[in-house]
Amino acid sequence: MMAPGEHEFEVVSSKDVHIGHVVGLRVDDVRMPGGSVAKREVVEHLGAVAIAAVDDDGAVTLIHQYRHPLGRRIWELPAGLLDEADELPVDAARRELVEEAGVTANRWETLVDVAASPGFTDEVVRVFLAREVSEVDREALGHDDEEADLVVHKVPLAEAVRMALAGELVNGATVAGVLAAHAVLTGAAETRPADAEWRDRPRTFAKRSR
Repeated sequence: MMAPGEHEFEVVSSKDVHIGHVVGLRVDDVRMPGGSVAKREVVEHLGAVAIAAVDDDGAVTLIHQYRHPLGRRIWELPAGLLDEADELPVDAARRELVEEAGVTANRWETLVDVAASPGFTDEVVRVFLAREVSEVDREALGHDDEEADLVVHKVPLAEAVRMALAGELVNGATVAGVLAAHAVLTGAAETRPADAEWRDRPRTFAKRSR
């Protein structure tokens, strides 16, 4: 019998349940350590990027956005799906920061990679730190119905940390990004390069549409 941590969780079979525009649901039959086979539901996701854009005054840009599964608007970092083939994550982040917040940045670094809920989904969000920021006219870009409703607000980074710890920020990538940005800018931690290796970037669902 193998020691704990040595078992290979082999996928014996897999069945697609639903393939949508943004996510897919499949059920895998997986070989367990004792020899039995267990079903595991997996939500496939395109993956996403989020941006902690911090200006020279130490304020981070947040957006107030309606999230239908929660049934309310919540404060988040600007973010978006990796839904354009062959687009580098940092380039997707640049695009989303302009489209959602009307902000550009000259300096980009990787903060953290956040697995949204690895018990059932492969969704992972890469959060970037953007600095040397400036504002552009996002209204000139045009927006769909949801993006047209976004409220953009700058918050001192220390206040954003307080909001996270008070439960006023609940989006996982936002909480992680705010805390990580604060750690970096107070000298407690360091960033990685903007093109750092991303081992857990989701790719399964993206391959379905190619």
